[in-house]
Amino acid sequence: MTTFKDSPLHAGGDAASTGRMTLAQIFESLMGGDLTIRITAYDGSSAGPEDAEFGLDLKSSRGTTYLVTAPGDLGLARAYIAGDLELVGAHPGDPYGALRALAADLHFSRPSPLVLANIARSLGIEHFKPIAPPPQEALPRWRRFAEGLRHSKARDAEVIHHHYDVSNTFYEWVLGPSMTYTCAVYPELEASLEAAQENKYRLIFEKLRLKPGDRLLDIGCGWGGMVRYAAHRGVRVIGATLSAEQAQWAQQAIIDEGLSDLAEVRHSDYRDVTETGFDAVSSIGLTEHIGVANYPAYFKFIRDRLRVGGMLLNHCITRPDNLKNGRAGSFIDRYVFPDGELTGSGKIISKLQDIGGMEVVHEENFRDHYAMTLRDWNKNLLEHWDEAVDEVGEGTARLWGLYMAGCRIGFERDIIQLHHVLATKLDDKGGNDLPLRPWWNA
Repeated sequence: MTTFKDSPLHAGGDAASTGRMTLAQIFESLMGGDLTIRITAYDGSSAGPEDAEFGLDLKSSRGTTYLVTAPGDLGLARAYIAGDLELVGAHPGDPYGALRALAADLHFSRPSPLVLANIARSLGIEHFKPIAPPPQEALPRWRRFAEGLRHSKARDAEVIHHHYDVSNTFYEWVLGPSMTYTCAVYPELEASLEAAQENKYRLIFEKLRLKPGDRLLDIGCGWGGMVRYAAHRGVRVIGATLSAEQAQWAQQAIIDEGLSDLAEVRHSDYRDVTETGFDAVSSIGLTEHIGVANYPAYFKFIRDRLRVGGMLLNHCITRPDNLKNGRAGSFIDRYVFPDGELTGSGKIISKLQDIGGMEVVHEENFRDHYAMTLRDWNKNLLEHWDEAVDEVGEGTARLWGLYMAGCRIGFERDIIQLHHVLATKLDDKGGNDLPLRPWWNA
């Protein structure tokens, strides 16, 4: 087979500059190197190895428009979620293998102006006119001001609704019985997802030095996994979530498990919790939603809710450095976590230290554990694919398969990480009463 670099489709090639190009040729010319995947398109054209394990199949003219009007991950996601682009060789419930192969090929080059002009002529002007995206897509950032300023209470409530109020039934199939939508901690490689989620709660409970009779505030509590774990061990717990469906599910689980005297989950913004004097605060998967600029206010809020000697455990997805802009990419921002922001663990630690009165005593990275967690969530979705499609529609189900498999690759490649940061509230002389060495069972 003729390779890309040897073909007339290379950026400066005469045929690419002057002859009408097929859709597969356009793909090949833009991807900037030898293909390891197979590309096929509705115009009958193809490119790449015929025996490739995975491929891309562009099925419709609408898909071409999505790809042209939103180059990069957003256009690919739109076409895939709408069903106009297929990952050949992979099930949409778990497209991990195909995404890994595709990621190896996605090194988009910038063709010469002549090639770009020929691509435009070959496609036709109609494909450069934007069309409505799939209904699962959130508004772009600049159009969200109708919902309030970024990270205002009203806008935070709307973006949390966008992601979390999909369907409790759907989440039960994907997350499993624990209904835990945060990174698990696997005690060994062969551990089940349920064992790993139980182990995560056990680890956080021990890090926070909780004991019967203590008071815990769980901010962004989701379906109440940490709330119920602590309450079963005699801790009095308040959980807060902006998702109405999460709060309803969690409150019913509290009743069903006989924990009403100890536990409560509120449908509220964490900023509306007025109680103080907590022995511990757990923030498991919320910091990603509050905005980097709001870290100081967030950590001050937590500090002011703790008693002297109280503990904070912050569990958060992070970047591997502290340099990049905190905002998520287009696909994540439009389809997964609108207004979400990530930064490095160093910035989280420094912002926590800078507010005064809090001492960071430990941090650790669970990057590999999150890749394993996403693997198991994809497996659950695959096993319940038909039910999931019936419950939320094929587009939403495809979105979730794509998002989880893509994030798994991100954790595996150290594009994103997951960190625990443990801190304590000091007394007015800078003292604490902690043991000299870590007190939990790792």
